[in-house]
Amino acid sequence: MTITQLYYVLAVAENQNFTKAAEKCFVTQPTLSMQIQKLEDQLEVLIFDRSKKPIELTDIGKKIVTQARNIVNESYRIQDIVDQQKGFIGGEFKLGIIPTVMPTLLPMFLKSFIKKHPKVKLKVEELTTDEIITRLKDGHLDAAIAATPLEDENIKERVLYFEPFVCYIPKGHRLNTNKKINTSDLDINDMLLLEDGHCFRDGVINLCKTFKGESNDNTFQLESGSIETLIKLSNEGLGMTLVPYLHTLDINDKEKSNLHYFNAPSPAREVSLIYHKSELKMQIIEALQDTISGIIRGAIAFENVEIISPLPQ
Repeated sequence: MTITQLYYVLAVAENQNFTKAAEKCFVTQPTLSMQIQKLEDQLEVLIFDRSKKPIELTDIGKKIVTQARNIVNESYRIQDIVDQQKGFIGGEFKLGIIPTVMPTLLPMFLKSFIKKHPKVKLKVEELTTDEIITRLKDGHLDAAIAATPLEDENIKERVLYFEPFVCYIPKGHRLNTNKKINTSDLDINDMLLLEDGHCFRDGVINLCKTFKGESNDNTFQLESGSIETLIKLSNEGLGMTLVPYLHTLDINDKEKSNLHYFNAPSPAREVSLIYHKSELKMQIIEALQDTISGIIRGAIAFENVEIISPLPQ
């Protein structure tokens, strides 16, 4: 049994196809198939049910894949140990970021991080929280930036910052004349929301104390995957919305008059750098944390924003 054989097994399990798996592993399909066959012969079990299309894992194969993933991840530790001993910060690093953080945070830190650590080949992908958790566990991501806490024993979290919620209230709305907003003022029935699957949406609903799960009384119900779209719809008088603080930095001067802050303590979301408990590539994770935290502290200090409490759980 070799680590290479286990790596091939993981590739087939992921792609459910020997040809695609071979392409991902940069070997010929016969080579990959032969190595997996050797492993099955040695173990005297079938890992894959080849009669199914697409190929499926057998019951014992599912257990083998779980253990194989652990072994392959642990094998990467050897190179990690060497890199850390040498103080080397480089190599490929796959980072996932949730949609409500990606457009504001990434431009703030990416250029600075690349300049400080030119040997890191950073691959960034926008993913939902559920997709991030799955990919971290499967070893397809090295780290991610997401709203926390996740309360997953396989995922470790390092808090980067607490980001306040800010109300975007158009002229003519019942709350537009309020200088400060209380969470008790919020009503789900005149709130424009992100579509289901966004953790920011869940946070907004948590804040709307009057929400009891009843149907919306409005003549329409609108959800969007874009905060920018919600702001535009709000400008048309279709309701108010909540935006994460960093999004307000890009709002034009004309629209800034529609921003209303909460009375202290301001509700906020916790944003963290998260990674698998195996703690691979920690030197890069720590470099990311240092870069992002420094930039965020500067932005918050410049804007003089008070950040106090995370979202109510």
